[in-house]
Amino acid sequence: MNVNGSVALVSGGASGLGEATVRHLHAGGGSVVIADRDTARGEALANELGDRARFAQCDVCNEAQAQAAVDLAVSAFGRLTVLVNCAGVGTPAKMLGKEGPLALDTFNRVIQVNLVGSFNMMRLAAAQMAQQDAEGEERGVMINTASIAAYDGQIGQPAYAASKAGVVGMTLPIARELARTGIRVLTIAPGLFETPMMAALPEEARRSLGASVPFPSRLGKPSEYAQLVEAMITNPMFNGETVRLDGALRMAPK
Repeated sequence: MNVNGSVALVSGGASGLGEATVRHLHAGGGSVVIADRDTARGEALANELGDRARFAQCDVCNEAQAQAAVDLAVSAFGRLTVLVNCAGVGTPAKMLGKEGPLALDTFNRVIQVNLVGSFNMMRLAAAQMAQQDAEGEERGVMINTASIAAYDGQIGQPAYAASKAGVVGMTLPIARELARTGIRVLTIAPGLFETPMMAALPEEARRSLGASVPFPSRLGKPSEYAQLVEAMITNPMFNGETVRLDGALRMAPK
């Protein structure tokens, strides 16, 4: 599948990894639907890109809003061929903190957005892709965002690591299920990247974190994430796999 002429729905597309993906796919000739809760940023990005860009106000946990984002892709551009799930939250908190056990609502919220929200977008996108005519051998590609925390989560990341491990865990079974329909399913597990979450840290902290990456010894650039998205879209043998994008980083316990 080519990026040029593709129609992509990107959740969390108004900032960070999602925004970089939107810009990259649009620059490559694709049409994009920016699905995000942040209406101001999402509409501004869509207006900036102009032709071949639309914004859908979307909470990935909301069935109606997620379906509306899928429907917008079809009504605006005729079909949906790519889903990239970048929406996510991270709330660092120990299971047993100074204030006692981690609030169950806090744990549930992270699981709902990162895992259930990703699944919600996938099931609705897959339903649309499955009814479309195939382009060559395939009908679509779905790419999720996990994290290396799925493999080496640190102290204070039980909810985040569990949610991302769930994303990794559902990748292969869904890829196997959708193989008969010509829809590929993949996941990217980024390491330390320049995202709005990271931007909230002091400069010295960001520099120290970047230095912990073996090579290149810096924070990853969102554009590098977007480059991997393109590679996954265009290479038909990429399927059912989770790819770490982390500069060989293996996180210490804390």
